[in-house]
Amino acid sequence: MTNEAHRSMERLPEHAPRLDWAKLAPEAYKAMIRLDTAARQGVEPTLLNLVKIRASQINHCAFCLDMHSKDALAAGESAERIIQLDAWTESKHFYTAKEIAAIELTEAITVLTDGFVPDEVYARAANEFDETELACLIVAITTINAWNRFGVSTRLVPGHHTPSA
Repeated sequence: MTNEAHRSMERLPEHAPRLDWAKLAPEAYKAMIRLDTAARQGVEPTLLNLVKIRASQINHCAFCLDMHSKDALAAGESAERIIQLDAWTESKHFYTAKEIAAIELTEAITVLTDGFVPDEVYARAANEFDETELACLIVAITTINAWNRFGVSTRLVPGHHTPSA
């Protein structure tokens, strides 16, 4: 099917968000913004985008996937690396060793029910990042997981994010 054919097909309607949590809990929202700003410190932007996308894939947060994929593309990330991210174990050659360590740590922290954060996963990350970088990475992973939970539970609507210049 061509792109033209896809555009001419009638799409299903958008769902409505369940509630506007940012408006209803403004102090919590402002605290999350501050945490997100702090979480960006000490994590290289390309790596941060990969972490945000991977956690959002695992958590099925369509809103965050939309936002962070668009932001990554706007920042120069390749569509190929974003597409391959969900299958990174079979396409490691698209990423650096440092990125793979971060992606693997993201999965372990995001899905704690799969045996917590295994020592070998942590050791690989600790081998690629100094302690300060690793602490910042853990904060970034934890933060995107919190955002994902807000997005999924309130059913934020994807498709409207425009990356900043």
